[in-house]
Amino acid sequence: MILAFGILAIAGMQVVSIKGNSFSKNLTQASLIAQERVEFLKSLDFIKETDTGGRLNTGDYNDIHRGIFQGRYRTEKNNEYVTIQYTVSWLERDVTHSVSLSTIRSR
Repeated sequence: MILAFGILAIAGMQVVSIKGNSFSKNLTQASLIAQERVEFLKSLDFIKETDTGGRLNTGDYNDIHRGIFQGRYRTEKNNEYVTIQYTVSWLERDVTHSVSLSTIRSR
């Protein structure tokens, strides 16, 4: 009887462990996507008007859709620097999670 209770407790811990590993995997993937996209956006030239020829506007934009992940970025410019905030979000078990990275690029 004691052995049966012990085995049931271990089985319950195993389910919690599997769910935690799944979330950790998604969090790591979202972080890598955000880092990759921030580095890409930092390499672009920034202009005030339209987004043409590898140039980036000030504003809030949808960016990518990779599997369960959606990327979105926001840029703001002033005379000396540009701030970039990139957010990757995903839906897991009916809960939306997100990872955000921010950086500043001088002109």
